[in-house]
Amino acid sequence: MASSVAQPLERQFAQIPGVAQMTSTSSLGSTSVTIQFDLNRNIDGAANDVQGAINAAGGQLPKTLPSPPTYRKVNPADSPILLLSVTSDTLPLIDVDDYADTQMAQQISQISGVAQVTIGGQQKPAIRIQIDPAKLVAKNLQLEDVRSQIAITTVDNPKGNIDGTTRSYTIYANDQLPKSKDWNDVIVAYRNGGPLRIRDIGQAVSGPEDAKQAAWANGKRGVFLVVFKQPGANVIDTVDKIKAQLPRLVASIPPTIKVSVLSDRTQTIRAAVEDVQFTLLLTIALVVMVIFVFLRSVWATIIPSVTVPLALLGACALMWGSAIPSTTCR
Repeated sequence: MASSVAQPLERQFAQIPGVAQMTSTSSLGSTSVTIQFDLNRNIDGAANDVQGAINAAGGQLPKTLPSPPTYRKVNPADSPILLLSVTSDTLPLIDVDDYADTQMAQQISQISGVAQVTIGGQQKPAIRIQIDPAKLVAKNLQLEDVRSQIAITTVDNPKGNIDGTTRSYTIYANDQLPKSKDWNDVIVAYRNGGPLRIRDIGQAVSGPEDAKQAAWANGKRGVFLVVFKQPGANVIDTVDKIKAQLPRLVASIPPTIKVSVLSDRTQTIRAAVEDVQFTLLLTIALVVMVIFVFLRSVWATIIPSVTVPLALLGACALMWGSAIPSTTCR
């Protein structure tokens, strides 16, 4: 992944003007490239340049990629704004992950203000082929022989058509083998005039795609939905929109799957905002009261009661106008 995927992408990304820093992380079957731009660079313009670089690198990427590279506008220094746990006492973890990934994560990603939703402890379904080395040697086979045959077993190729006198029929057949028992019957070679199947040299078992990932919520295995916000988005409004959609999302999945909030970053932010609001109101009231007590004049009291709130609103307007949105693209 580092040499065949990350390197061609980084070569194209390095030609984009305004790149301040670029890092990449590669693992089995996955590569993540984080590009940070100068603060004076427009984030939308930078995103268009990133998409152009991805298109330019397309001819150098492996043809076997399951999907083309995609980008998201996020701030890598930001913490997740919301952490949801998805657990079940009856359903297998693979099924729980499927509902969390294909339904909940995609729906949450469409909410305004949400930049990215990642899956923690992801358990995508996969079929694992366990080979007995002793049986492999006895059949005069190598692991590469088995691997090459497995790789072409589920290739979706055109089947052709049958032409009749009055009509034509298209041949349709599904080459996918979703069950492990079907993989046990796959023929990998022929020996002594007969087929040699996977069950003759090992077995196929169902399991997660990555067995090294795991997540626990309140002592139970499950998966996490890690939500990040877009640069410049209001974190409180974004979390409120997600929580407003949660009942609808939970109703679309089986009732045996439980969804709960593990971490809400806005709790301390909401408390700080409420404290600031209370302090401002108390300050205005104290100023007006002190002026009225010392001057004993209604008009002298009305003037600061109007000018003080206007001055605070003007200061907030200047702060909002001078704010610079984050310009990090991932």
